[in-house]
Amino acid sequence: MSEYSSDEMMSVAASRALGDGMSCFVGIGLPSTAANLARRTHAPGLTLVYESGCLGAKPSRLPLSIGDGELADTSDAVISVPEVFNYWLQPGRIDVGFLGAAQLDKFGNINTTVIGSDYHDPKVRLPGAGGAPEIAASCREVFVVLRQSARAFVERVDFITSFGHGTGKGDRERLGLPGAGPTLVVTDLGILRPDPGTSELVLTELHPGIELDQVRAATGWNLKVSPDLGVTPAPTDAELGVLRELKAA
Repeated sequence: MSEYSSDEMMSVAASRALGDGMSCFVGIGLPSTAANLARRTHAPGLTLVYESGCLGAKPSRLPLSIGDGELADTSDAVISVPEVFNYWLQPGRIDVGFLGAAQLDKFGNINTTVIGSDYHDPKVRLPGAGGAPEIAASCREVFVVLRQSARAFVERVDFITSFGHGTGKGDRERLGLPGAGPTLVVTDLGILRPDPGTSELVLTELHPGIELDQVRAATGWNLKVSPDLGVTPAPTDAELGVLRELKAA
């Protein structure tokens, strides 16, 4: 088996969560890498939907942005942005929303807006929301992919850009949010899933070669660990080949 990087492990693990025949609302960056890898390997019938209005995109390389012409050129259809949100996303027609984050807390709330307690004078002003709040609210479920560190994995995000599970079980239902929220978080160290009873993220898998202490040190809260903690299967040579081809294109 070939050697691989932690980012490659993360991208492969995230791609495996997408099934053939699903529809996936894709964010640029790591989510797009994972989704395009899935479509080129085990899920050729995966329908990629981008915020710019590209439905069924089949890019030959990783897009640079949601406005990349490669997406429009390879799509089954290109529709208006309002139609993407009003007809496809908000009525719950999208199976999975695939998102990244700057900060993520133990209930899967996402921050991509500001770092710091003062919105008007933050330590760092981030790119903002885009369509992520709608994706987090309305997709049938949400997958999050990001590199794990104590700075990114915080007990409470500085600003809730995209609602996960709020403060715990039942918050989404009380707000009338139709989607299930974050059901999977894939990092460069392992995989987390919400506890069915509390919705708090729980470590369920370690990637090969990663120790539990590493994950705890990279988490800004007292991380709960599944009693059935497993090990993620390593990337295959075939998966790595396709992934590297995508990145080189």
